[in-house]
Amino acid sequence: MTDVKAKTPAALPEAPAVTGPAWPLGLAGVALVIVGSFLSWSYDGTILGDLSINFFPGSLQILAIIVAVLCLVLLLTVKGPLAARLGPWLDATAGLRAMGLTLTLYMVLVLIAITTQSDGLINVNPGGYVSTVGAVLILVSARMLPLRELRDLSEARLPGWLEILFIAILMGAVLFGAAFALGLTEAWSFILCLVFIAAVVAGMFRTGVFGWLGHVSQRHRKVLTLSAFLVAFLFPFTQGGSDANMSIATQVLIFAATAMGLNIVVGLAGLLDLGYIAFLGAGAYVAAMLSQSAFSTIDWHPPFIVVMLVGAGVAATLGLIIGSPTLRVSGDYLAIVTLGFGEIFRLAMFNLDGTNGPLLTNGPNGIPGIPELEIGSFNFGDSHTVLGLELGRFANYYFLLLLLIGFIILVFARLNDSRIGRGWIAIREDEKAAEAMGVNVFGLKLLAFSVGAFLAGLAGTIKAHQDVAVSPDQFIFLESAFLLAAIVLGGMGTIAGVLLGATILKLLPEKLRFFSEYRLLLFGLLLVLMMRFRPEGLVANRRRALEFHEEDEELAEAIESEMVEEAK
Repeated sequence: MTDVKAKTPAALPEAPAVTGPAWPLGLAGVALVIVGSFLSWSYDGTILGDLSINFFPGSLQILAIIVAVLCLVLLLTVKGPLAARLGPWLDATAGLRAMGLTLTLYMVLVLIAITTQSDGLINVNPGGYVSTVGAVLILVSARMLPLRELRDLSEARLPGWLEILFIAILMGAVLFGAAFALGLTEAWSFILCLVFIAAVVAGMFRTGVFGWLGHVSQRHRKVLTLSAFLVAFLFPFTQGGSDANMSIATQVLIFAATAMGLNIVVGLAGLLDLGYIAFLGAGAYVAAMLSQSAFSTIDWHPPFIVVMLVGAGVAATLGLIIGSPTLRVSGDYLAIVTLGFGEIFRLAMFNLDGTNGPLLTNGPNGIPGIPELEIGSFNFGDSHTVLGLELGRFANYYFLLLLLIGFIILVFARLNDSRIGRGWIAIREDEKAAEAMGVNVFGLKLLAFSVGAFLAGLAGTIKAHQDVAVSPDQFIFLESAFLLAAIVLGGMGTIAGVLLGATILKLLPEKLRFFSEYRLLLFGLLLVLMMRFRPEGLVANRRRALEFHEEDEELAEAIESEMVEEAK
């Protein structure tokens, strides 16, 4: 960070001298991890992507080398050629502790994986032990290194082009990481990849780099948004025409689009909705009934854009119907009412079979055989070749869903920054105070319900064609619970947080199918840990974070300065 400029660099106490064996111990640990990664880790070459070849590291060994190199950079920031330039800004010791801990966990999991996958610890080759010892040395070294007082990274500024280049590199790493993680077929390899990502993220978080990135993203918000969509657009081209991976990606996007709609209801307006999946189902059923399926029950097949509007309109109408009589209650009572609405919708779809009610949904059989979408001459079921790369049907739906996500994010962002959004936030903070200040509480609550339902209905119309069939079993309470969990996990009221939470909760069950019996247990444990250690979510809204950390004076001052800047 050679061109770092500080507005008013505050004088800091002199940094404590790094003496003793801690620093050379850390260097020795880095050397051992790298040397061990170039040696064989496993006698069995059929597991973990073949780690049995000397001097030809496998993919998991390369990940260990990357973490070791990052640890080396932090060690040189504590003491060495980078200490003078980066030392006053980066909390290198804290970052090193986080990376040392996760790297040790990574190596222990590697040994466990080799042991369980190949009948015994005897199949671990010396390289695995050497790298494990190196990881432990890094951890011990980090615990011995002293902490120091640092400058505020919010004052650090690089030239604009360099900050944009940093964003581009970060987005490139995200694209490569997503392609690499989805390409892993072994469950243990995927778990180890997650630990690697956790090591890098924890290291960046503890050093303060994420805080600096937050300020950079504020300064280059448009660049960050465009680059994020560019990465998402390029993703199908990295999958080599894999329909399996693109199927997972489309499921993630449908889930994320629905969660973004729920984010308006829960994250902005503070209304607890446990039956939100019904609105997605309403859109899906409308699209199925108006499709050219042999099992569709309505003999009207308008263009898909009309189907989308009708499906979203029906979902919004259901939102108004359920919202009008129930939004005068709140909290637990509203949660019970919405839970009942979700079950009523599912049971209604069961009974609209021509026997217990009008013939609309074919009852428990649902509506199968929904044809592929066709807009103009473009059939979403056909494969297309672009720049020599084949894109299958799931890639076609992926691009359509990407456009929908962009629209939903635009709606969410504009509403959040509008007078309506301020009213929702006021209701969420204190409904009685908001009403006393003249906010139309009931009208805004109803609007939140209908807008959220409208967006979910849009996603549902695409889901029906992408899944080729709809049935009542797809819209159970558990799906509503996962949607709510995605918002809590990612961060209520934020865009990036909800997208991240939805990706985690939808991607993990797809890649870790051998944990399927323990899925609810693991999700419950994850949410308990989140509530205990980071209740504001992974990507927290700063104002909402203050609700959970009222004693944090620095955070309060930062938010106050942001409000002053916004007022200007």
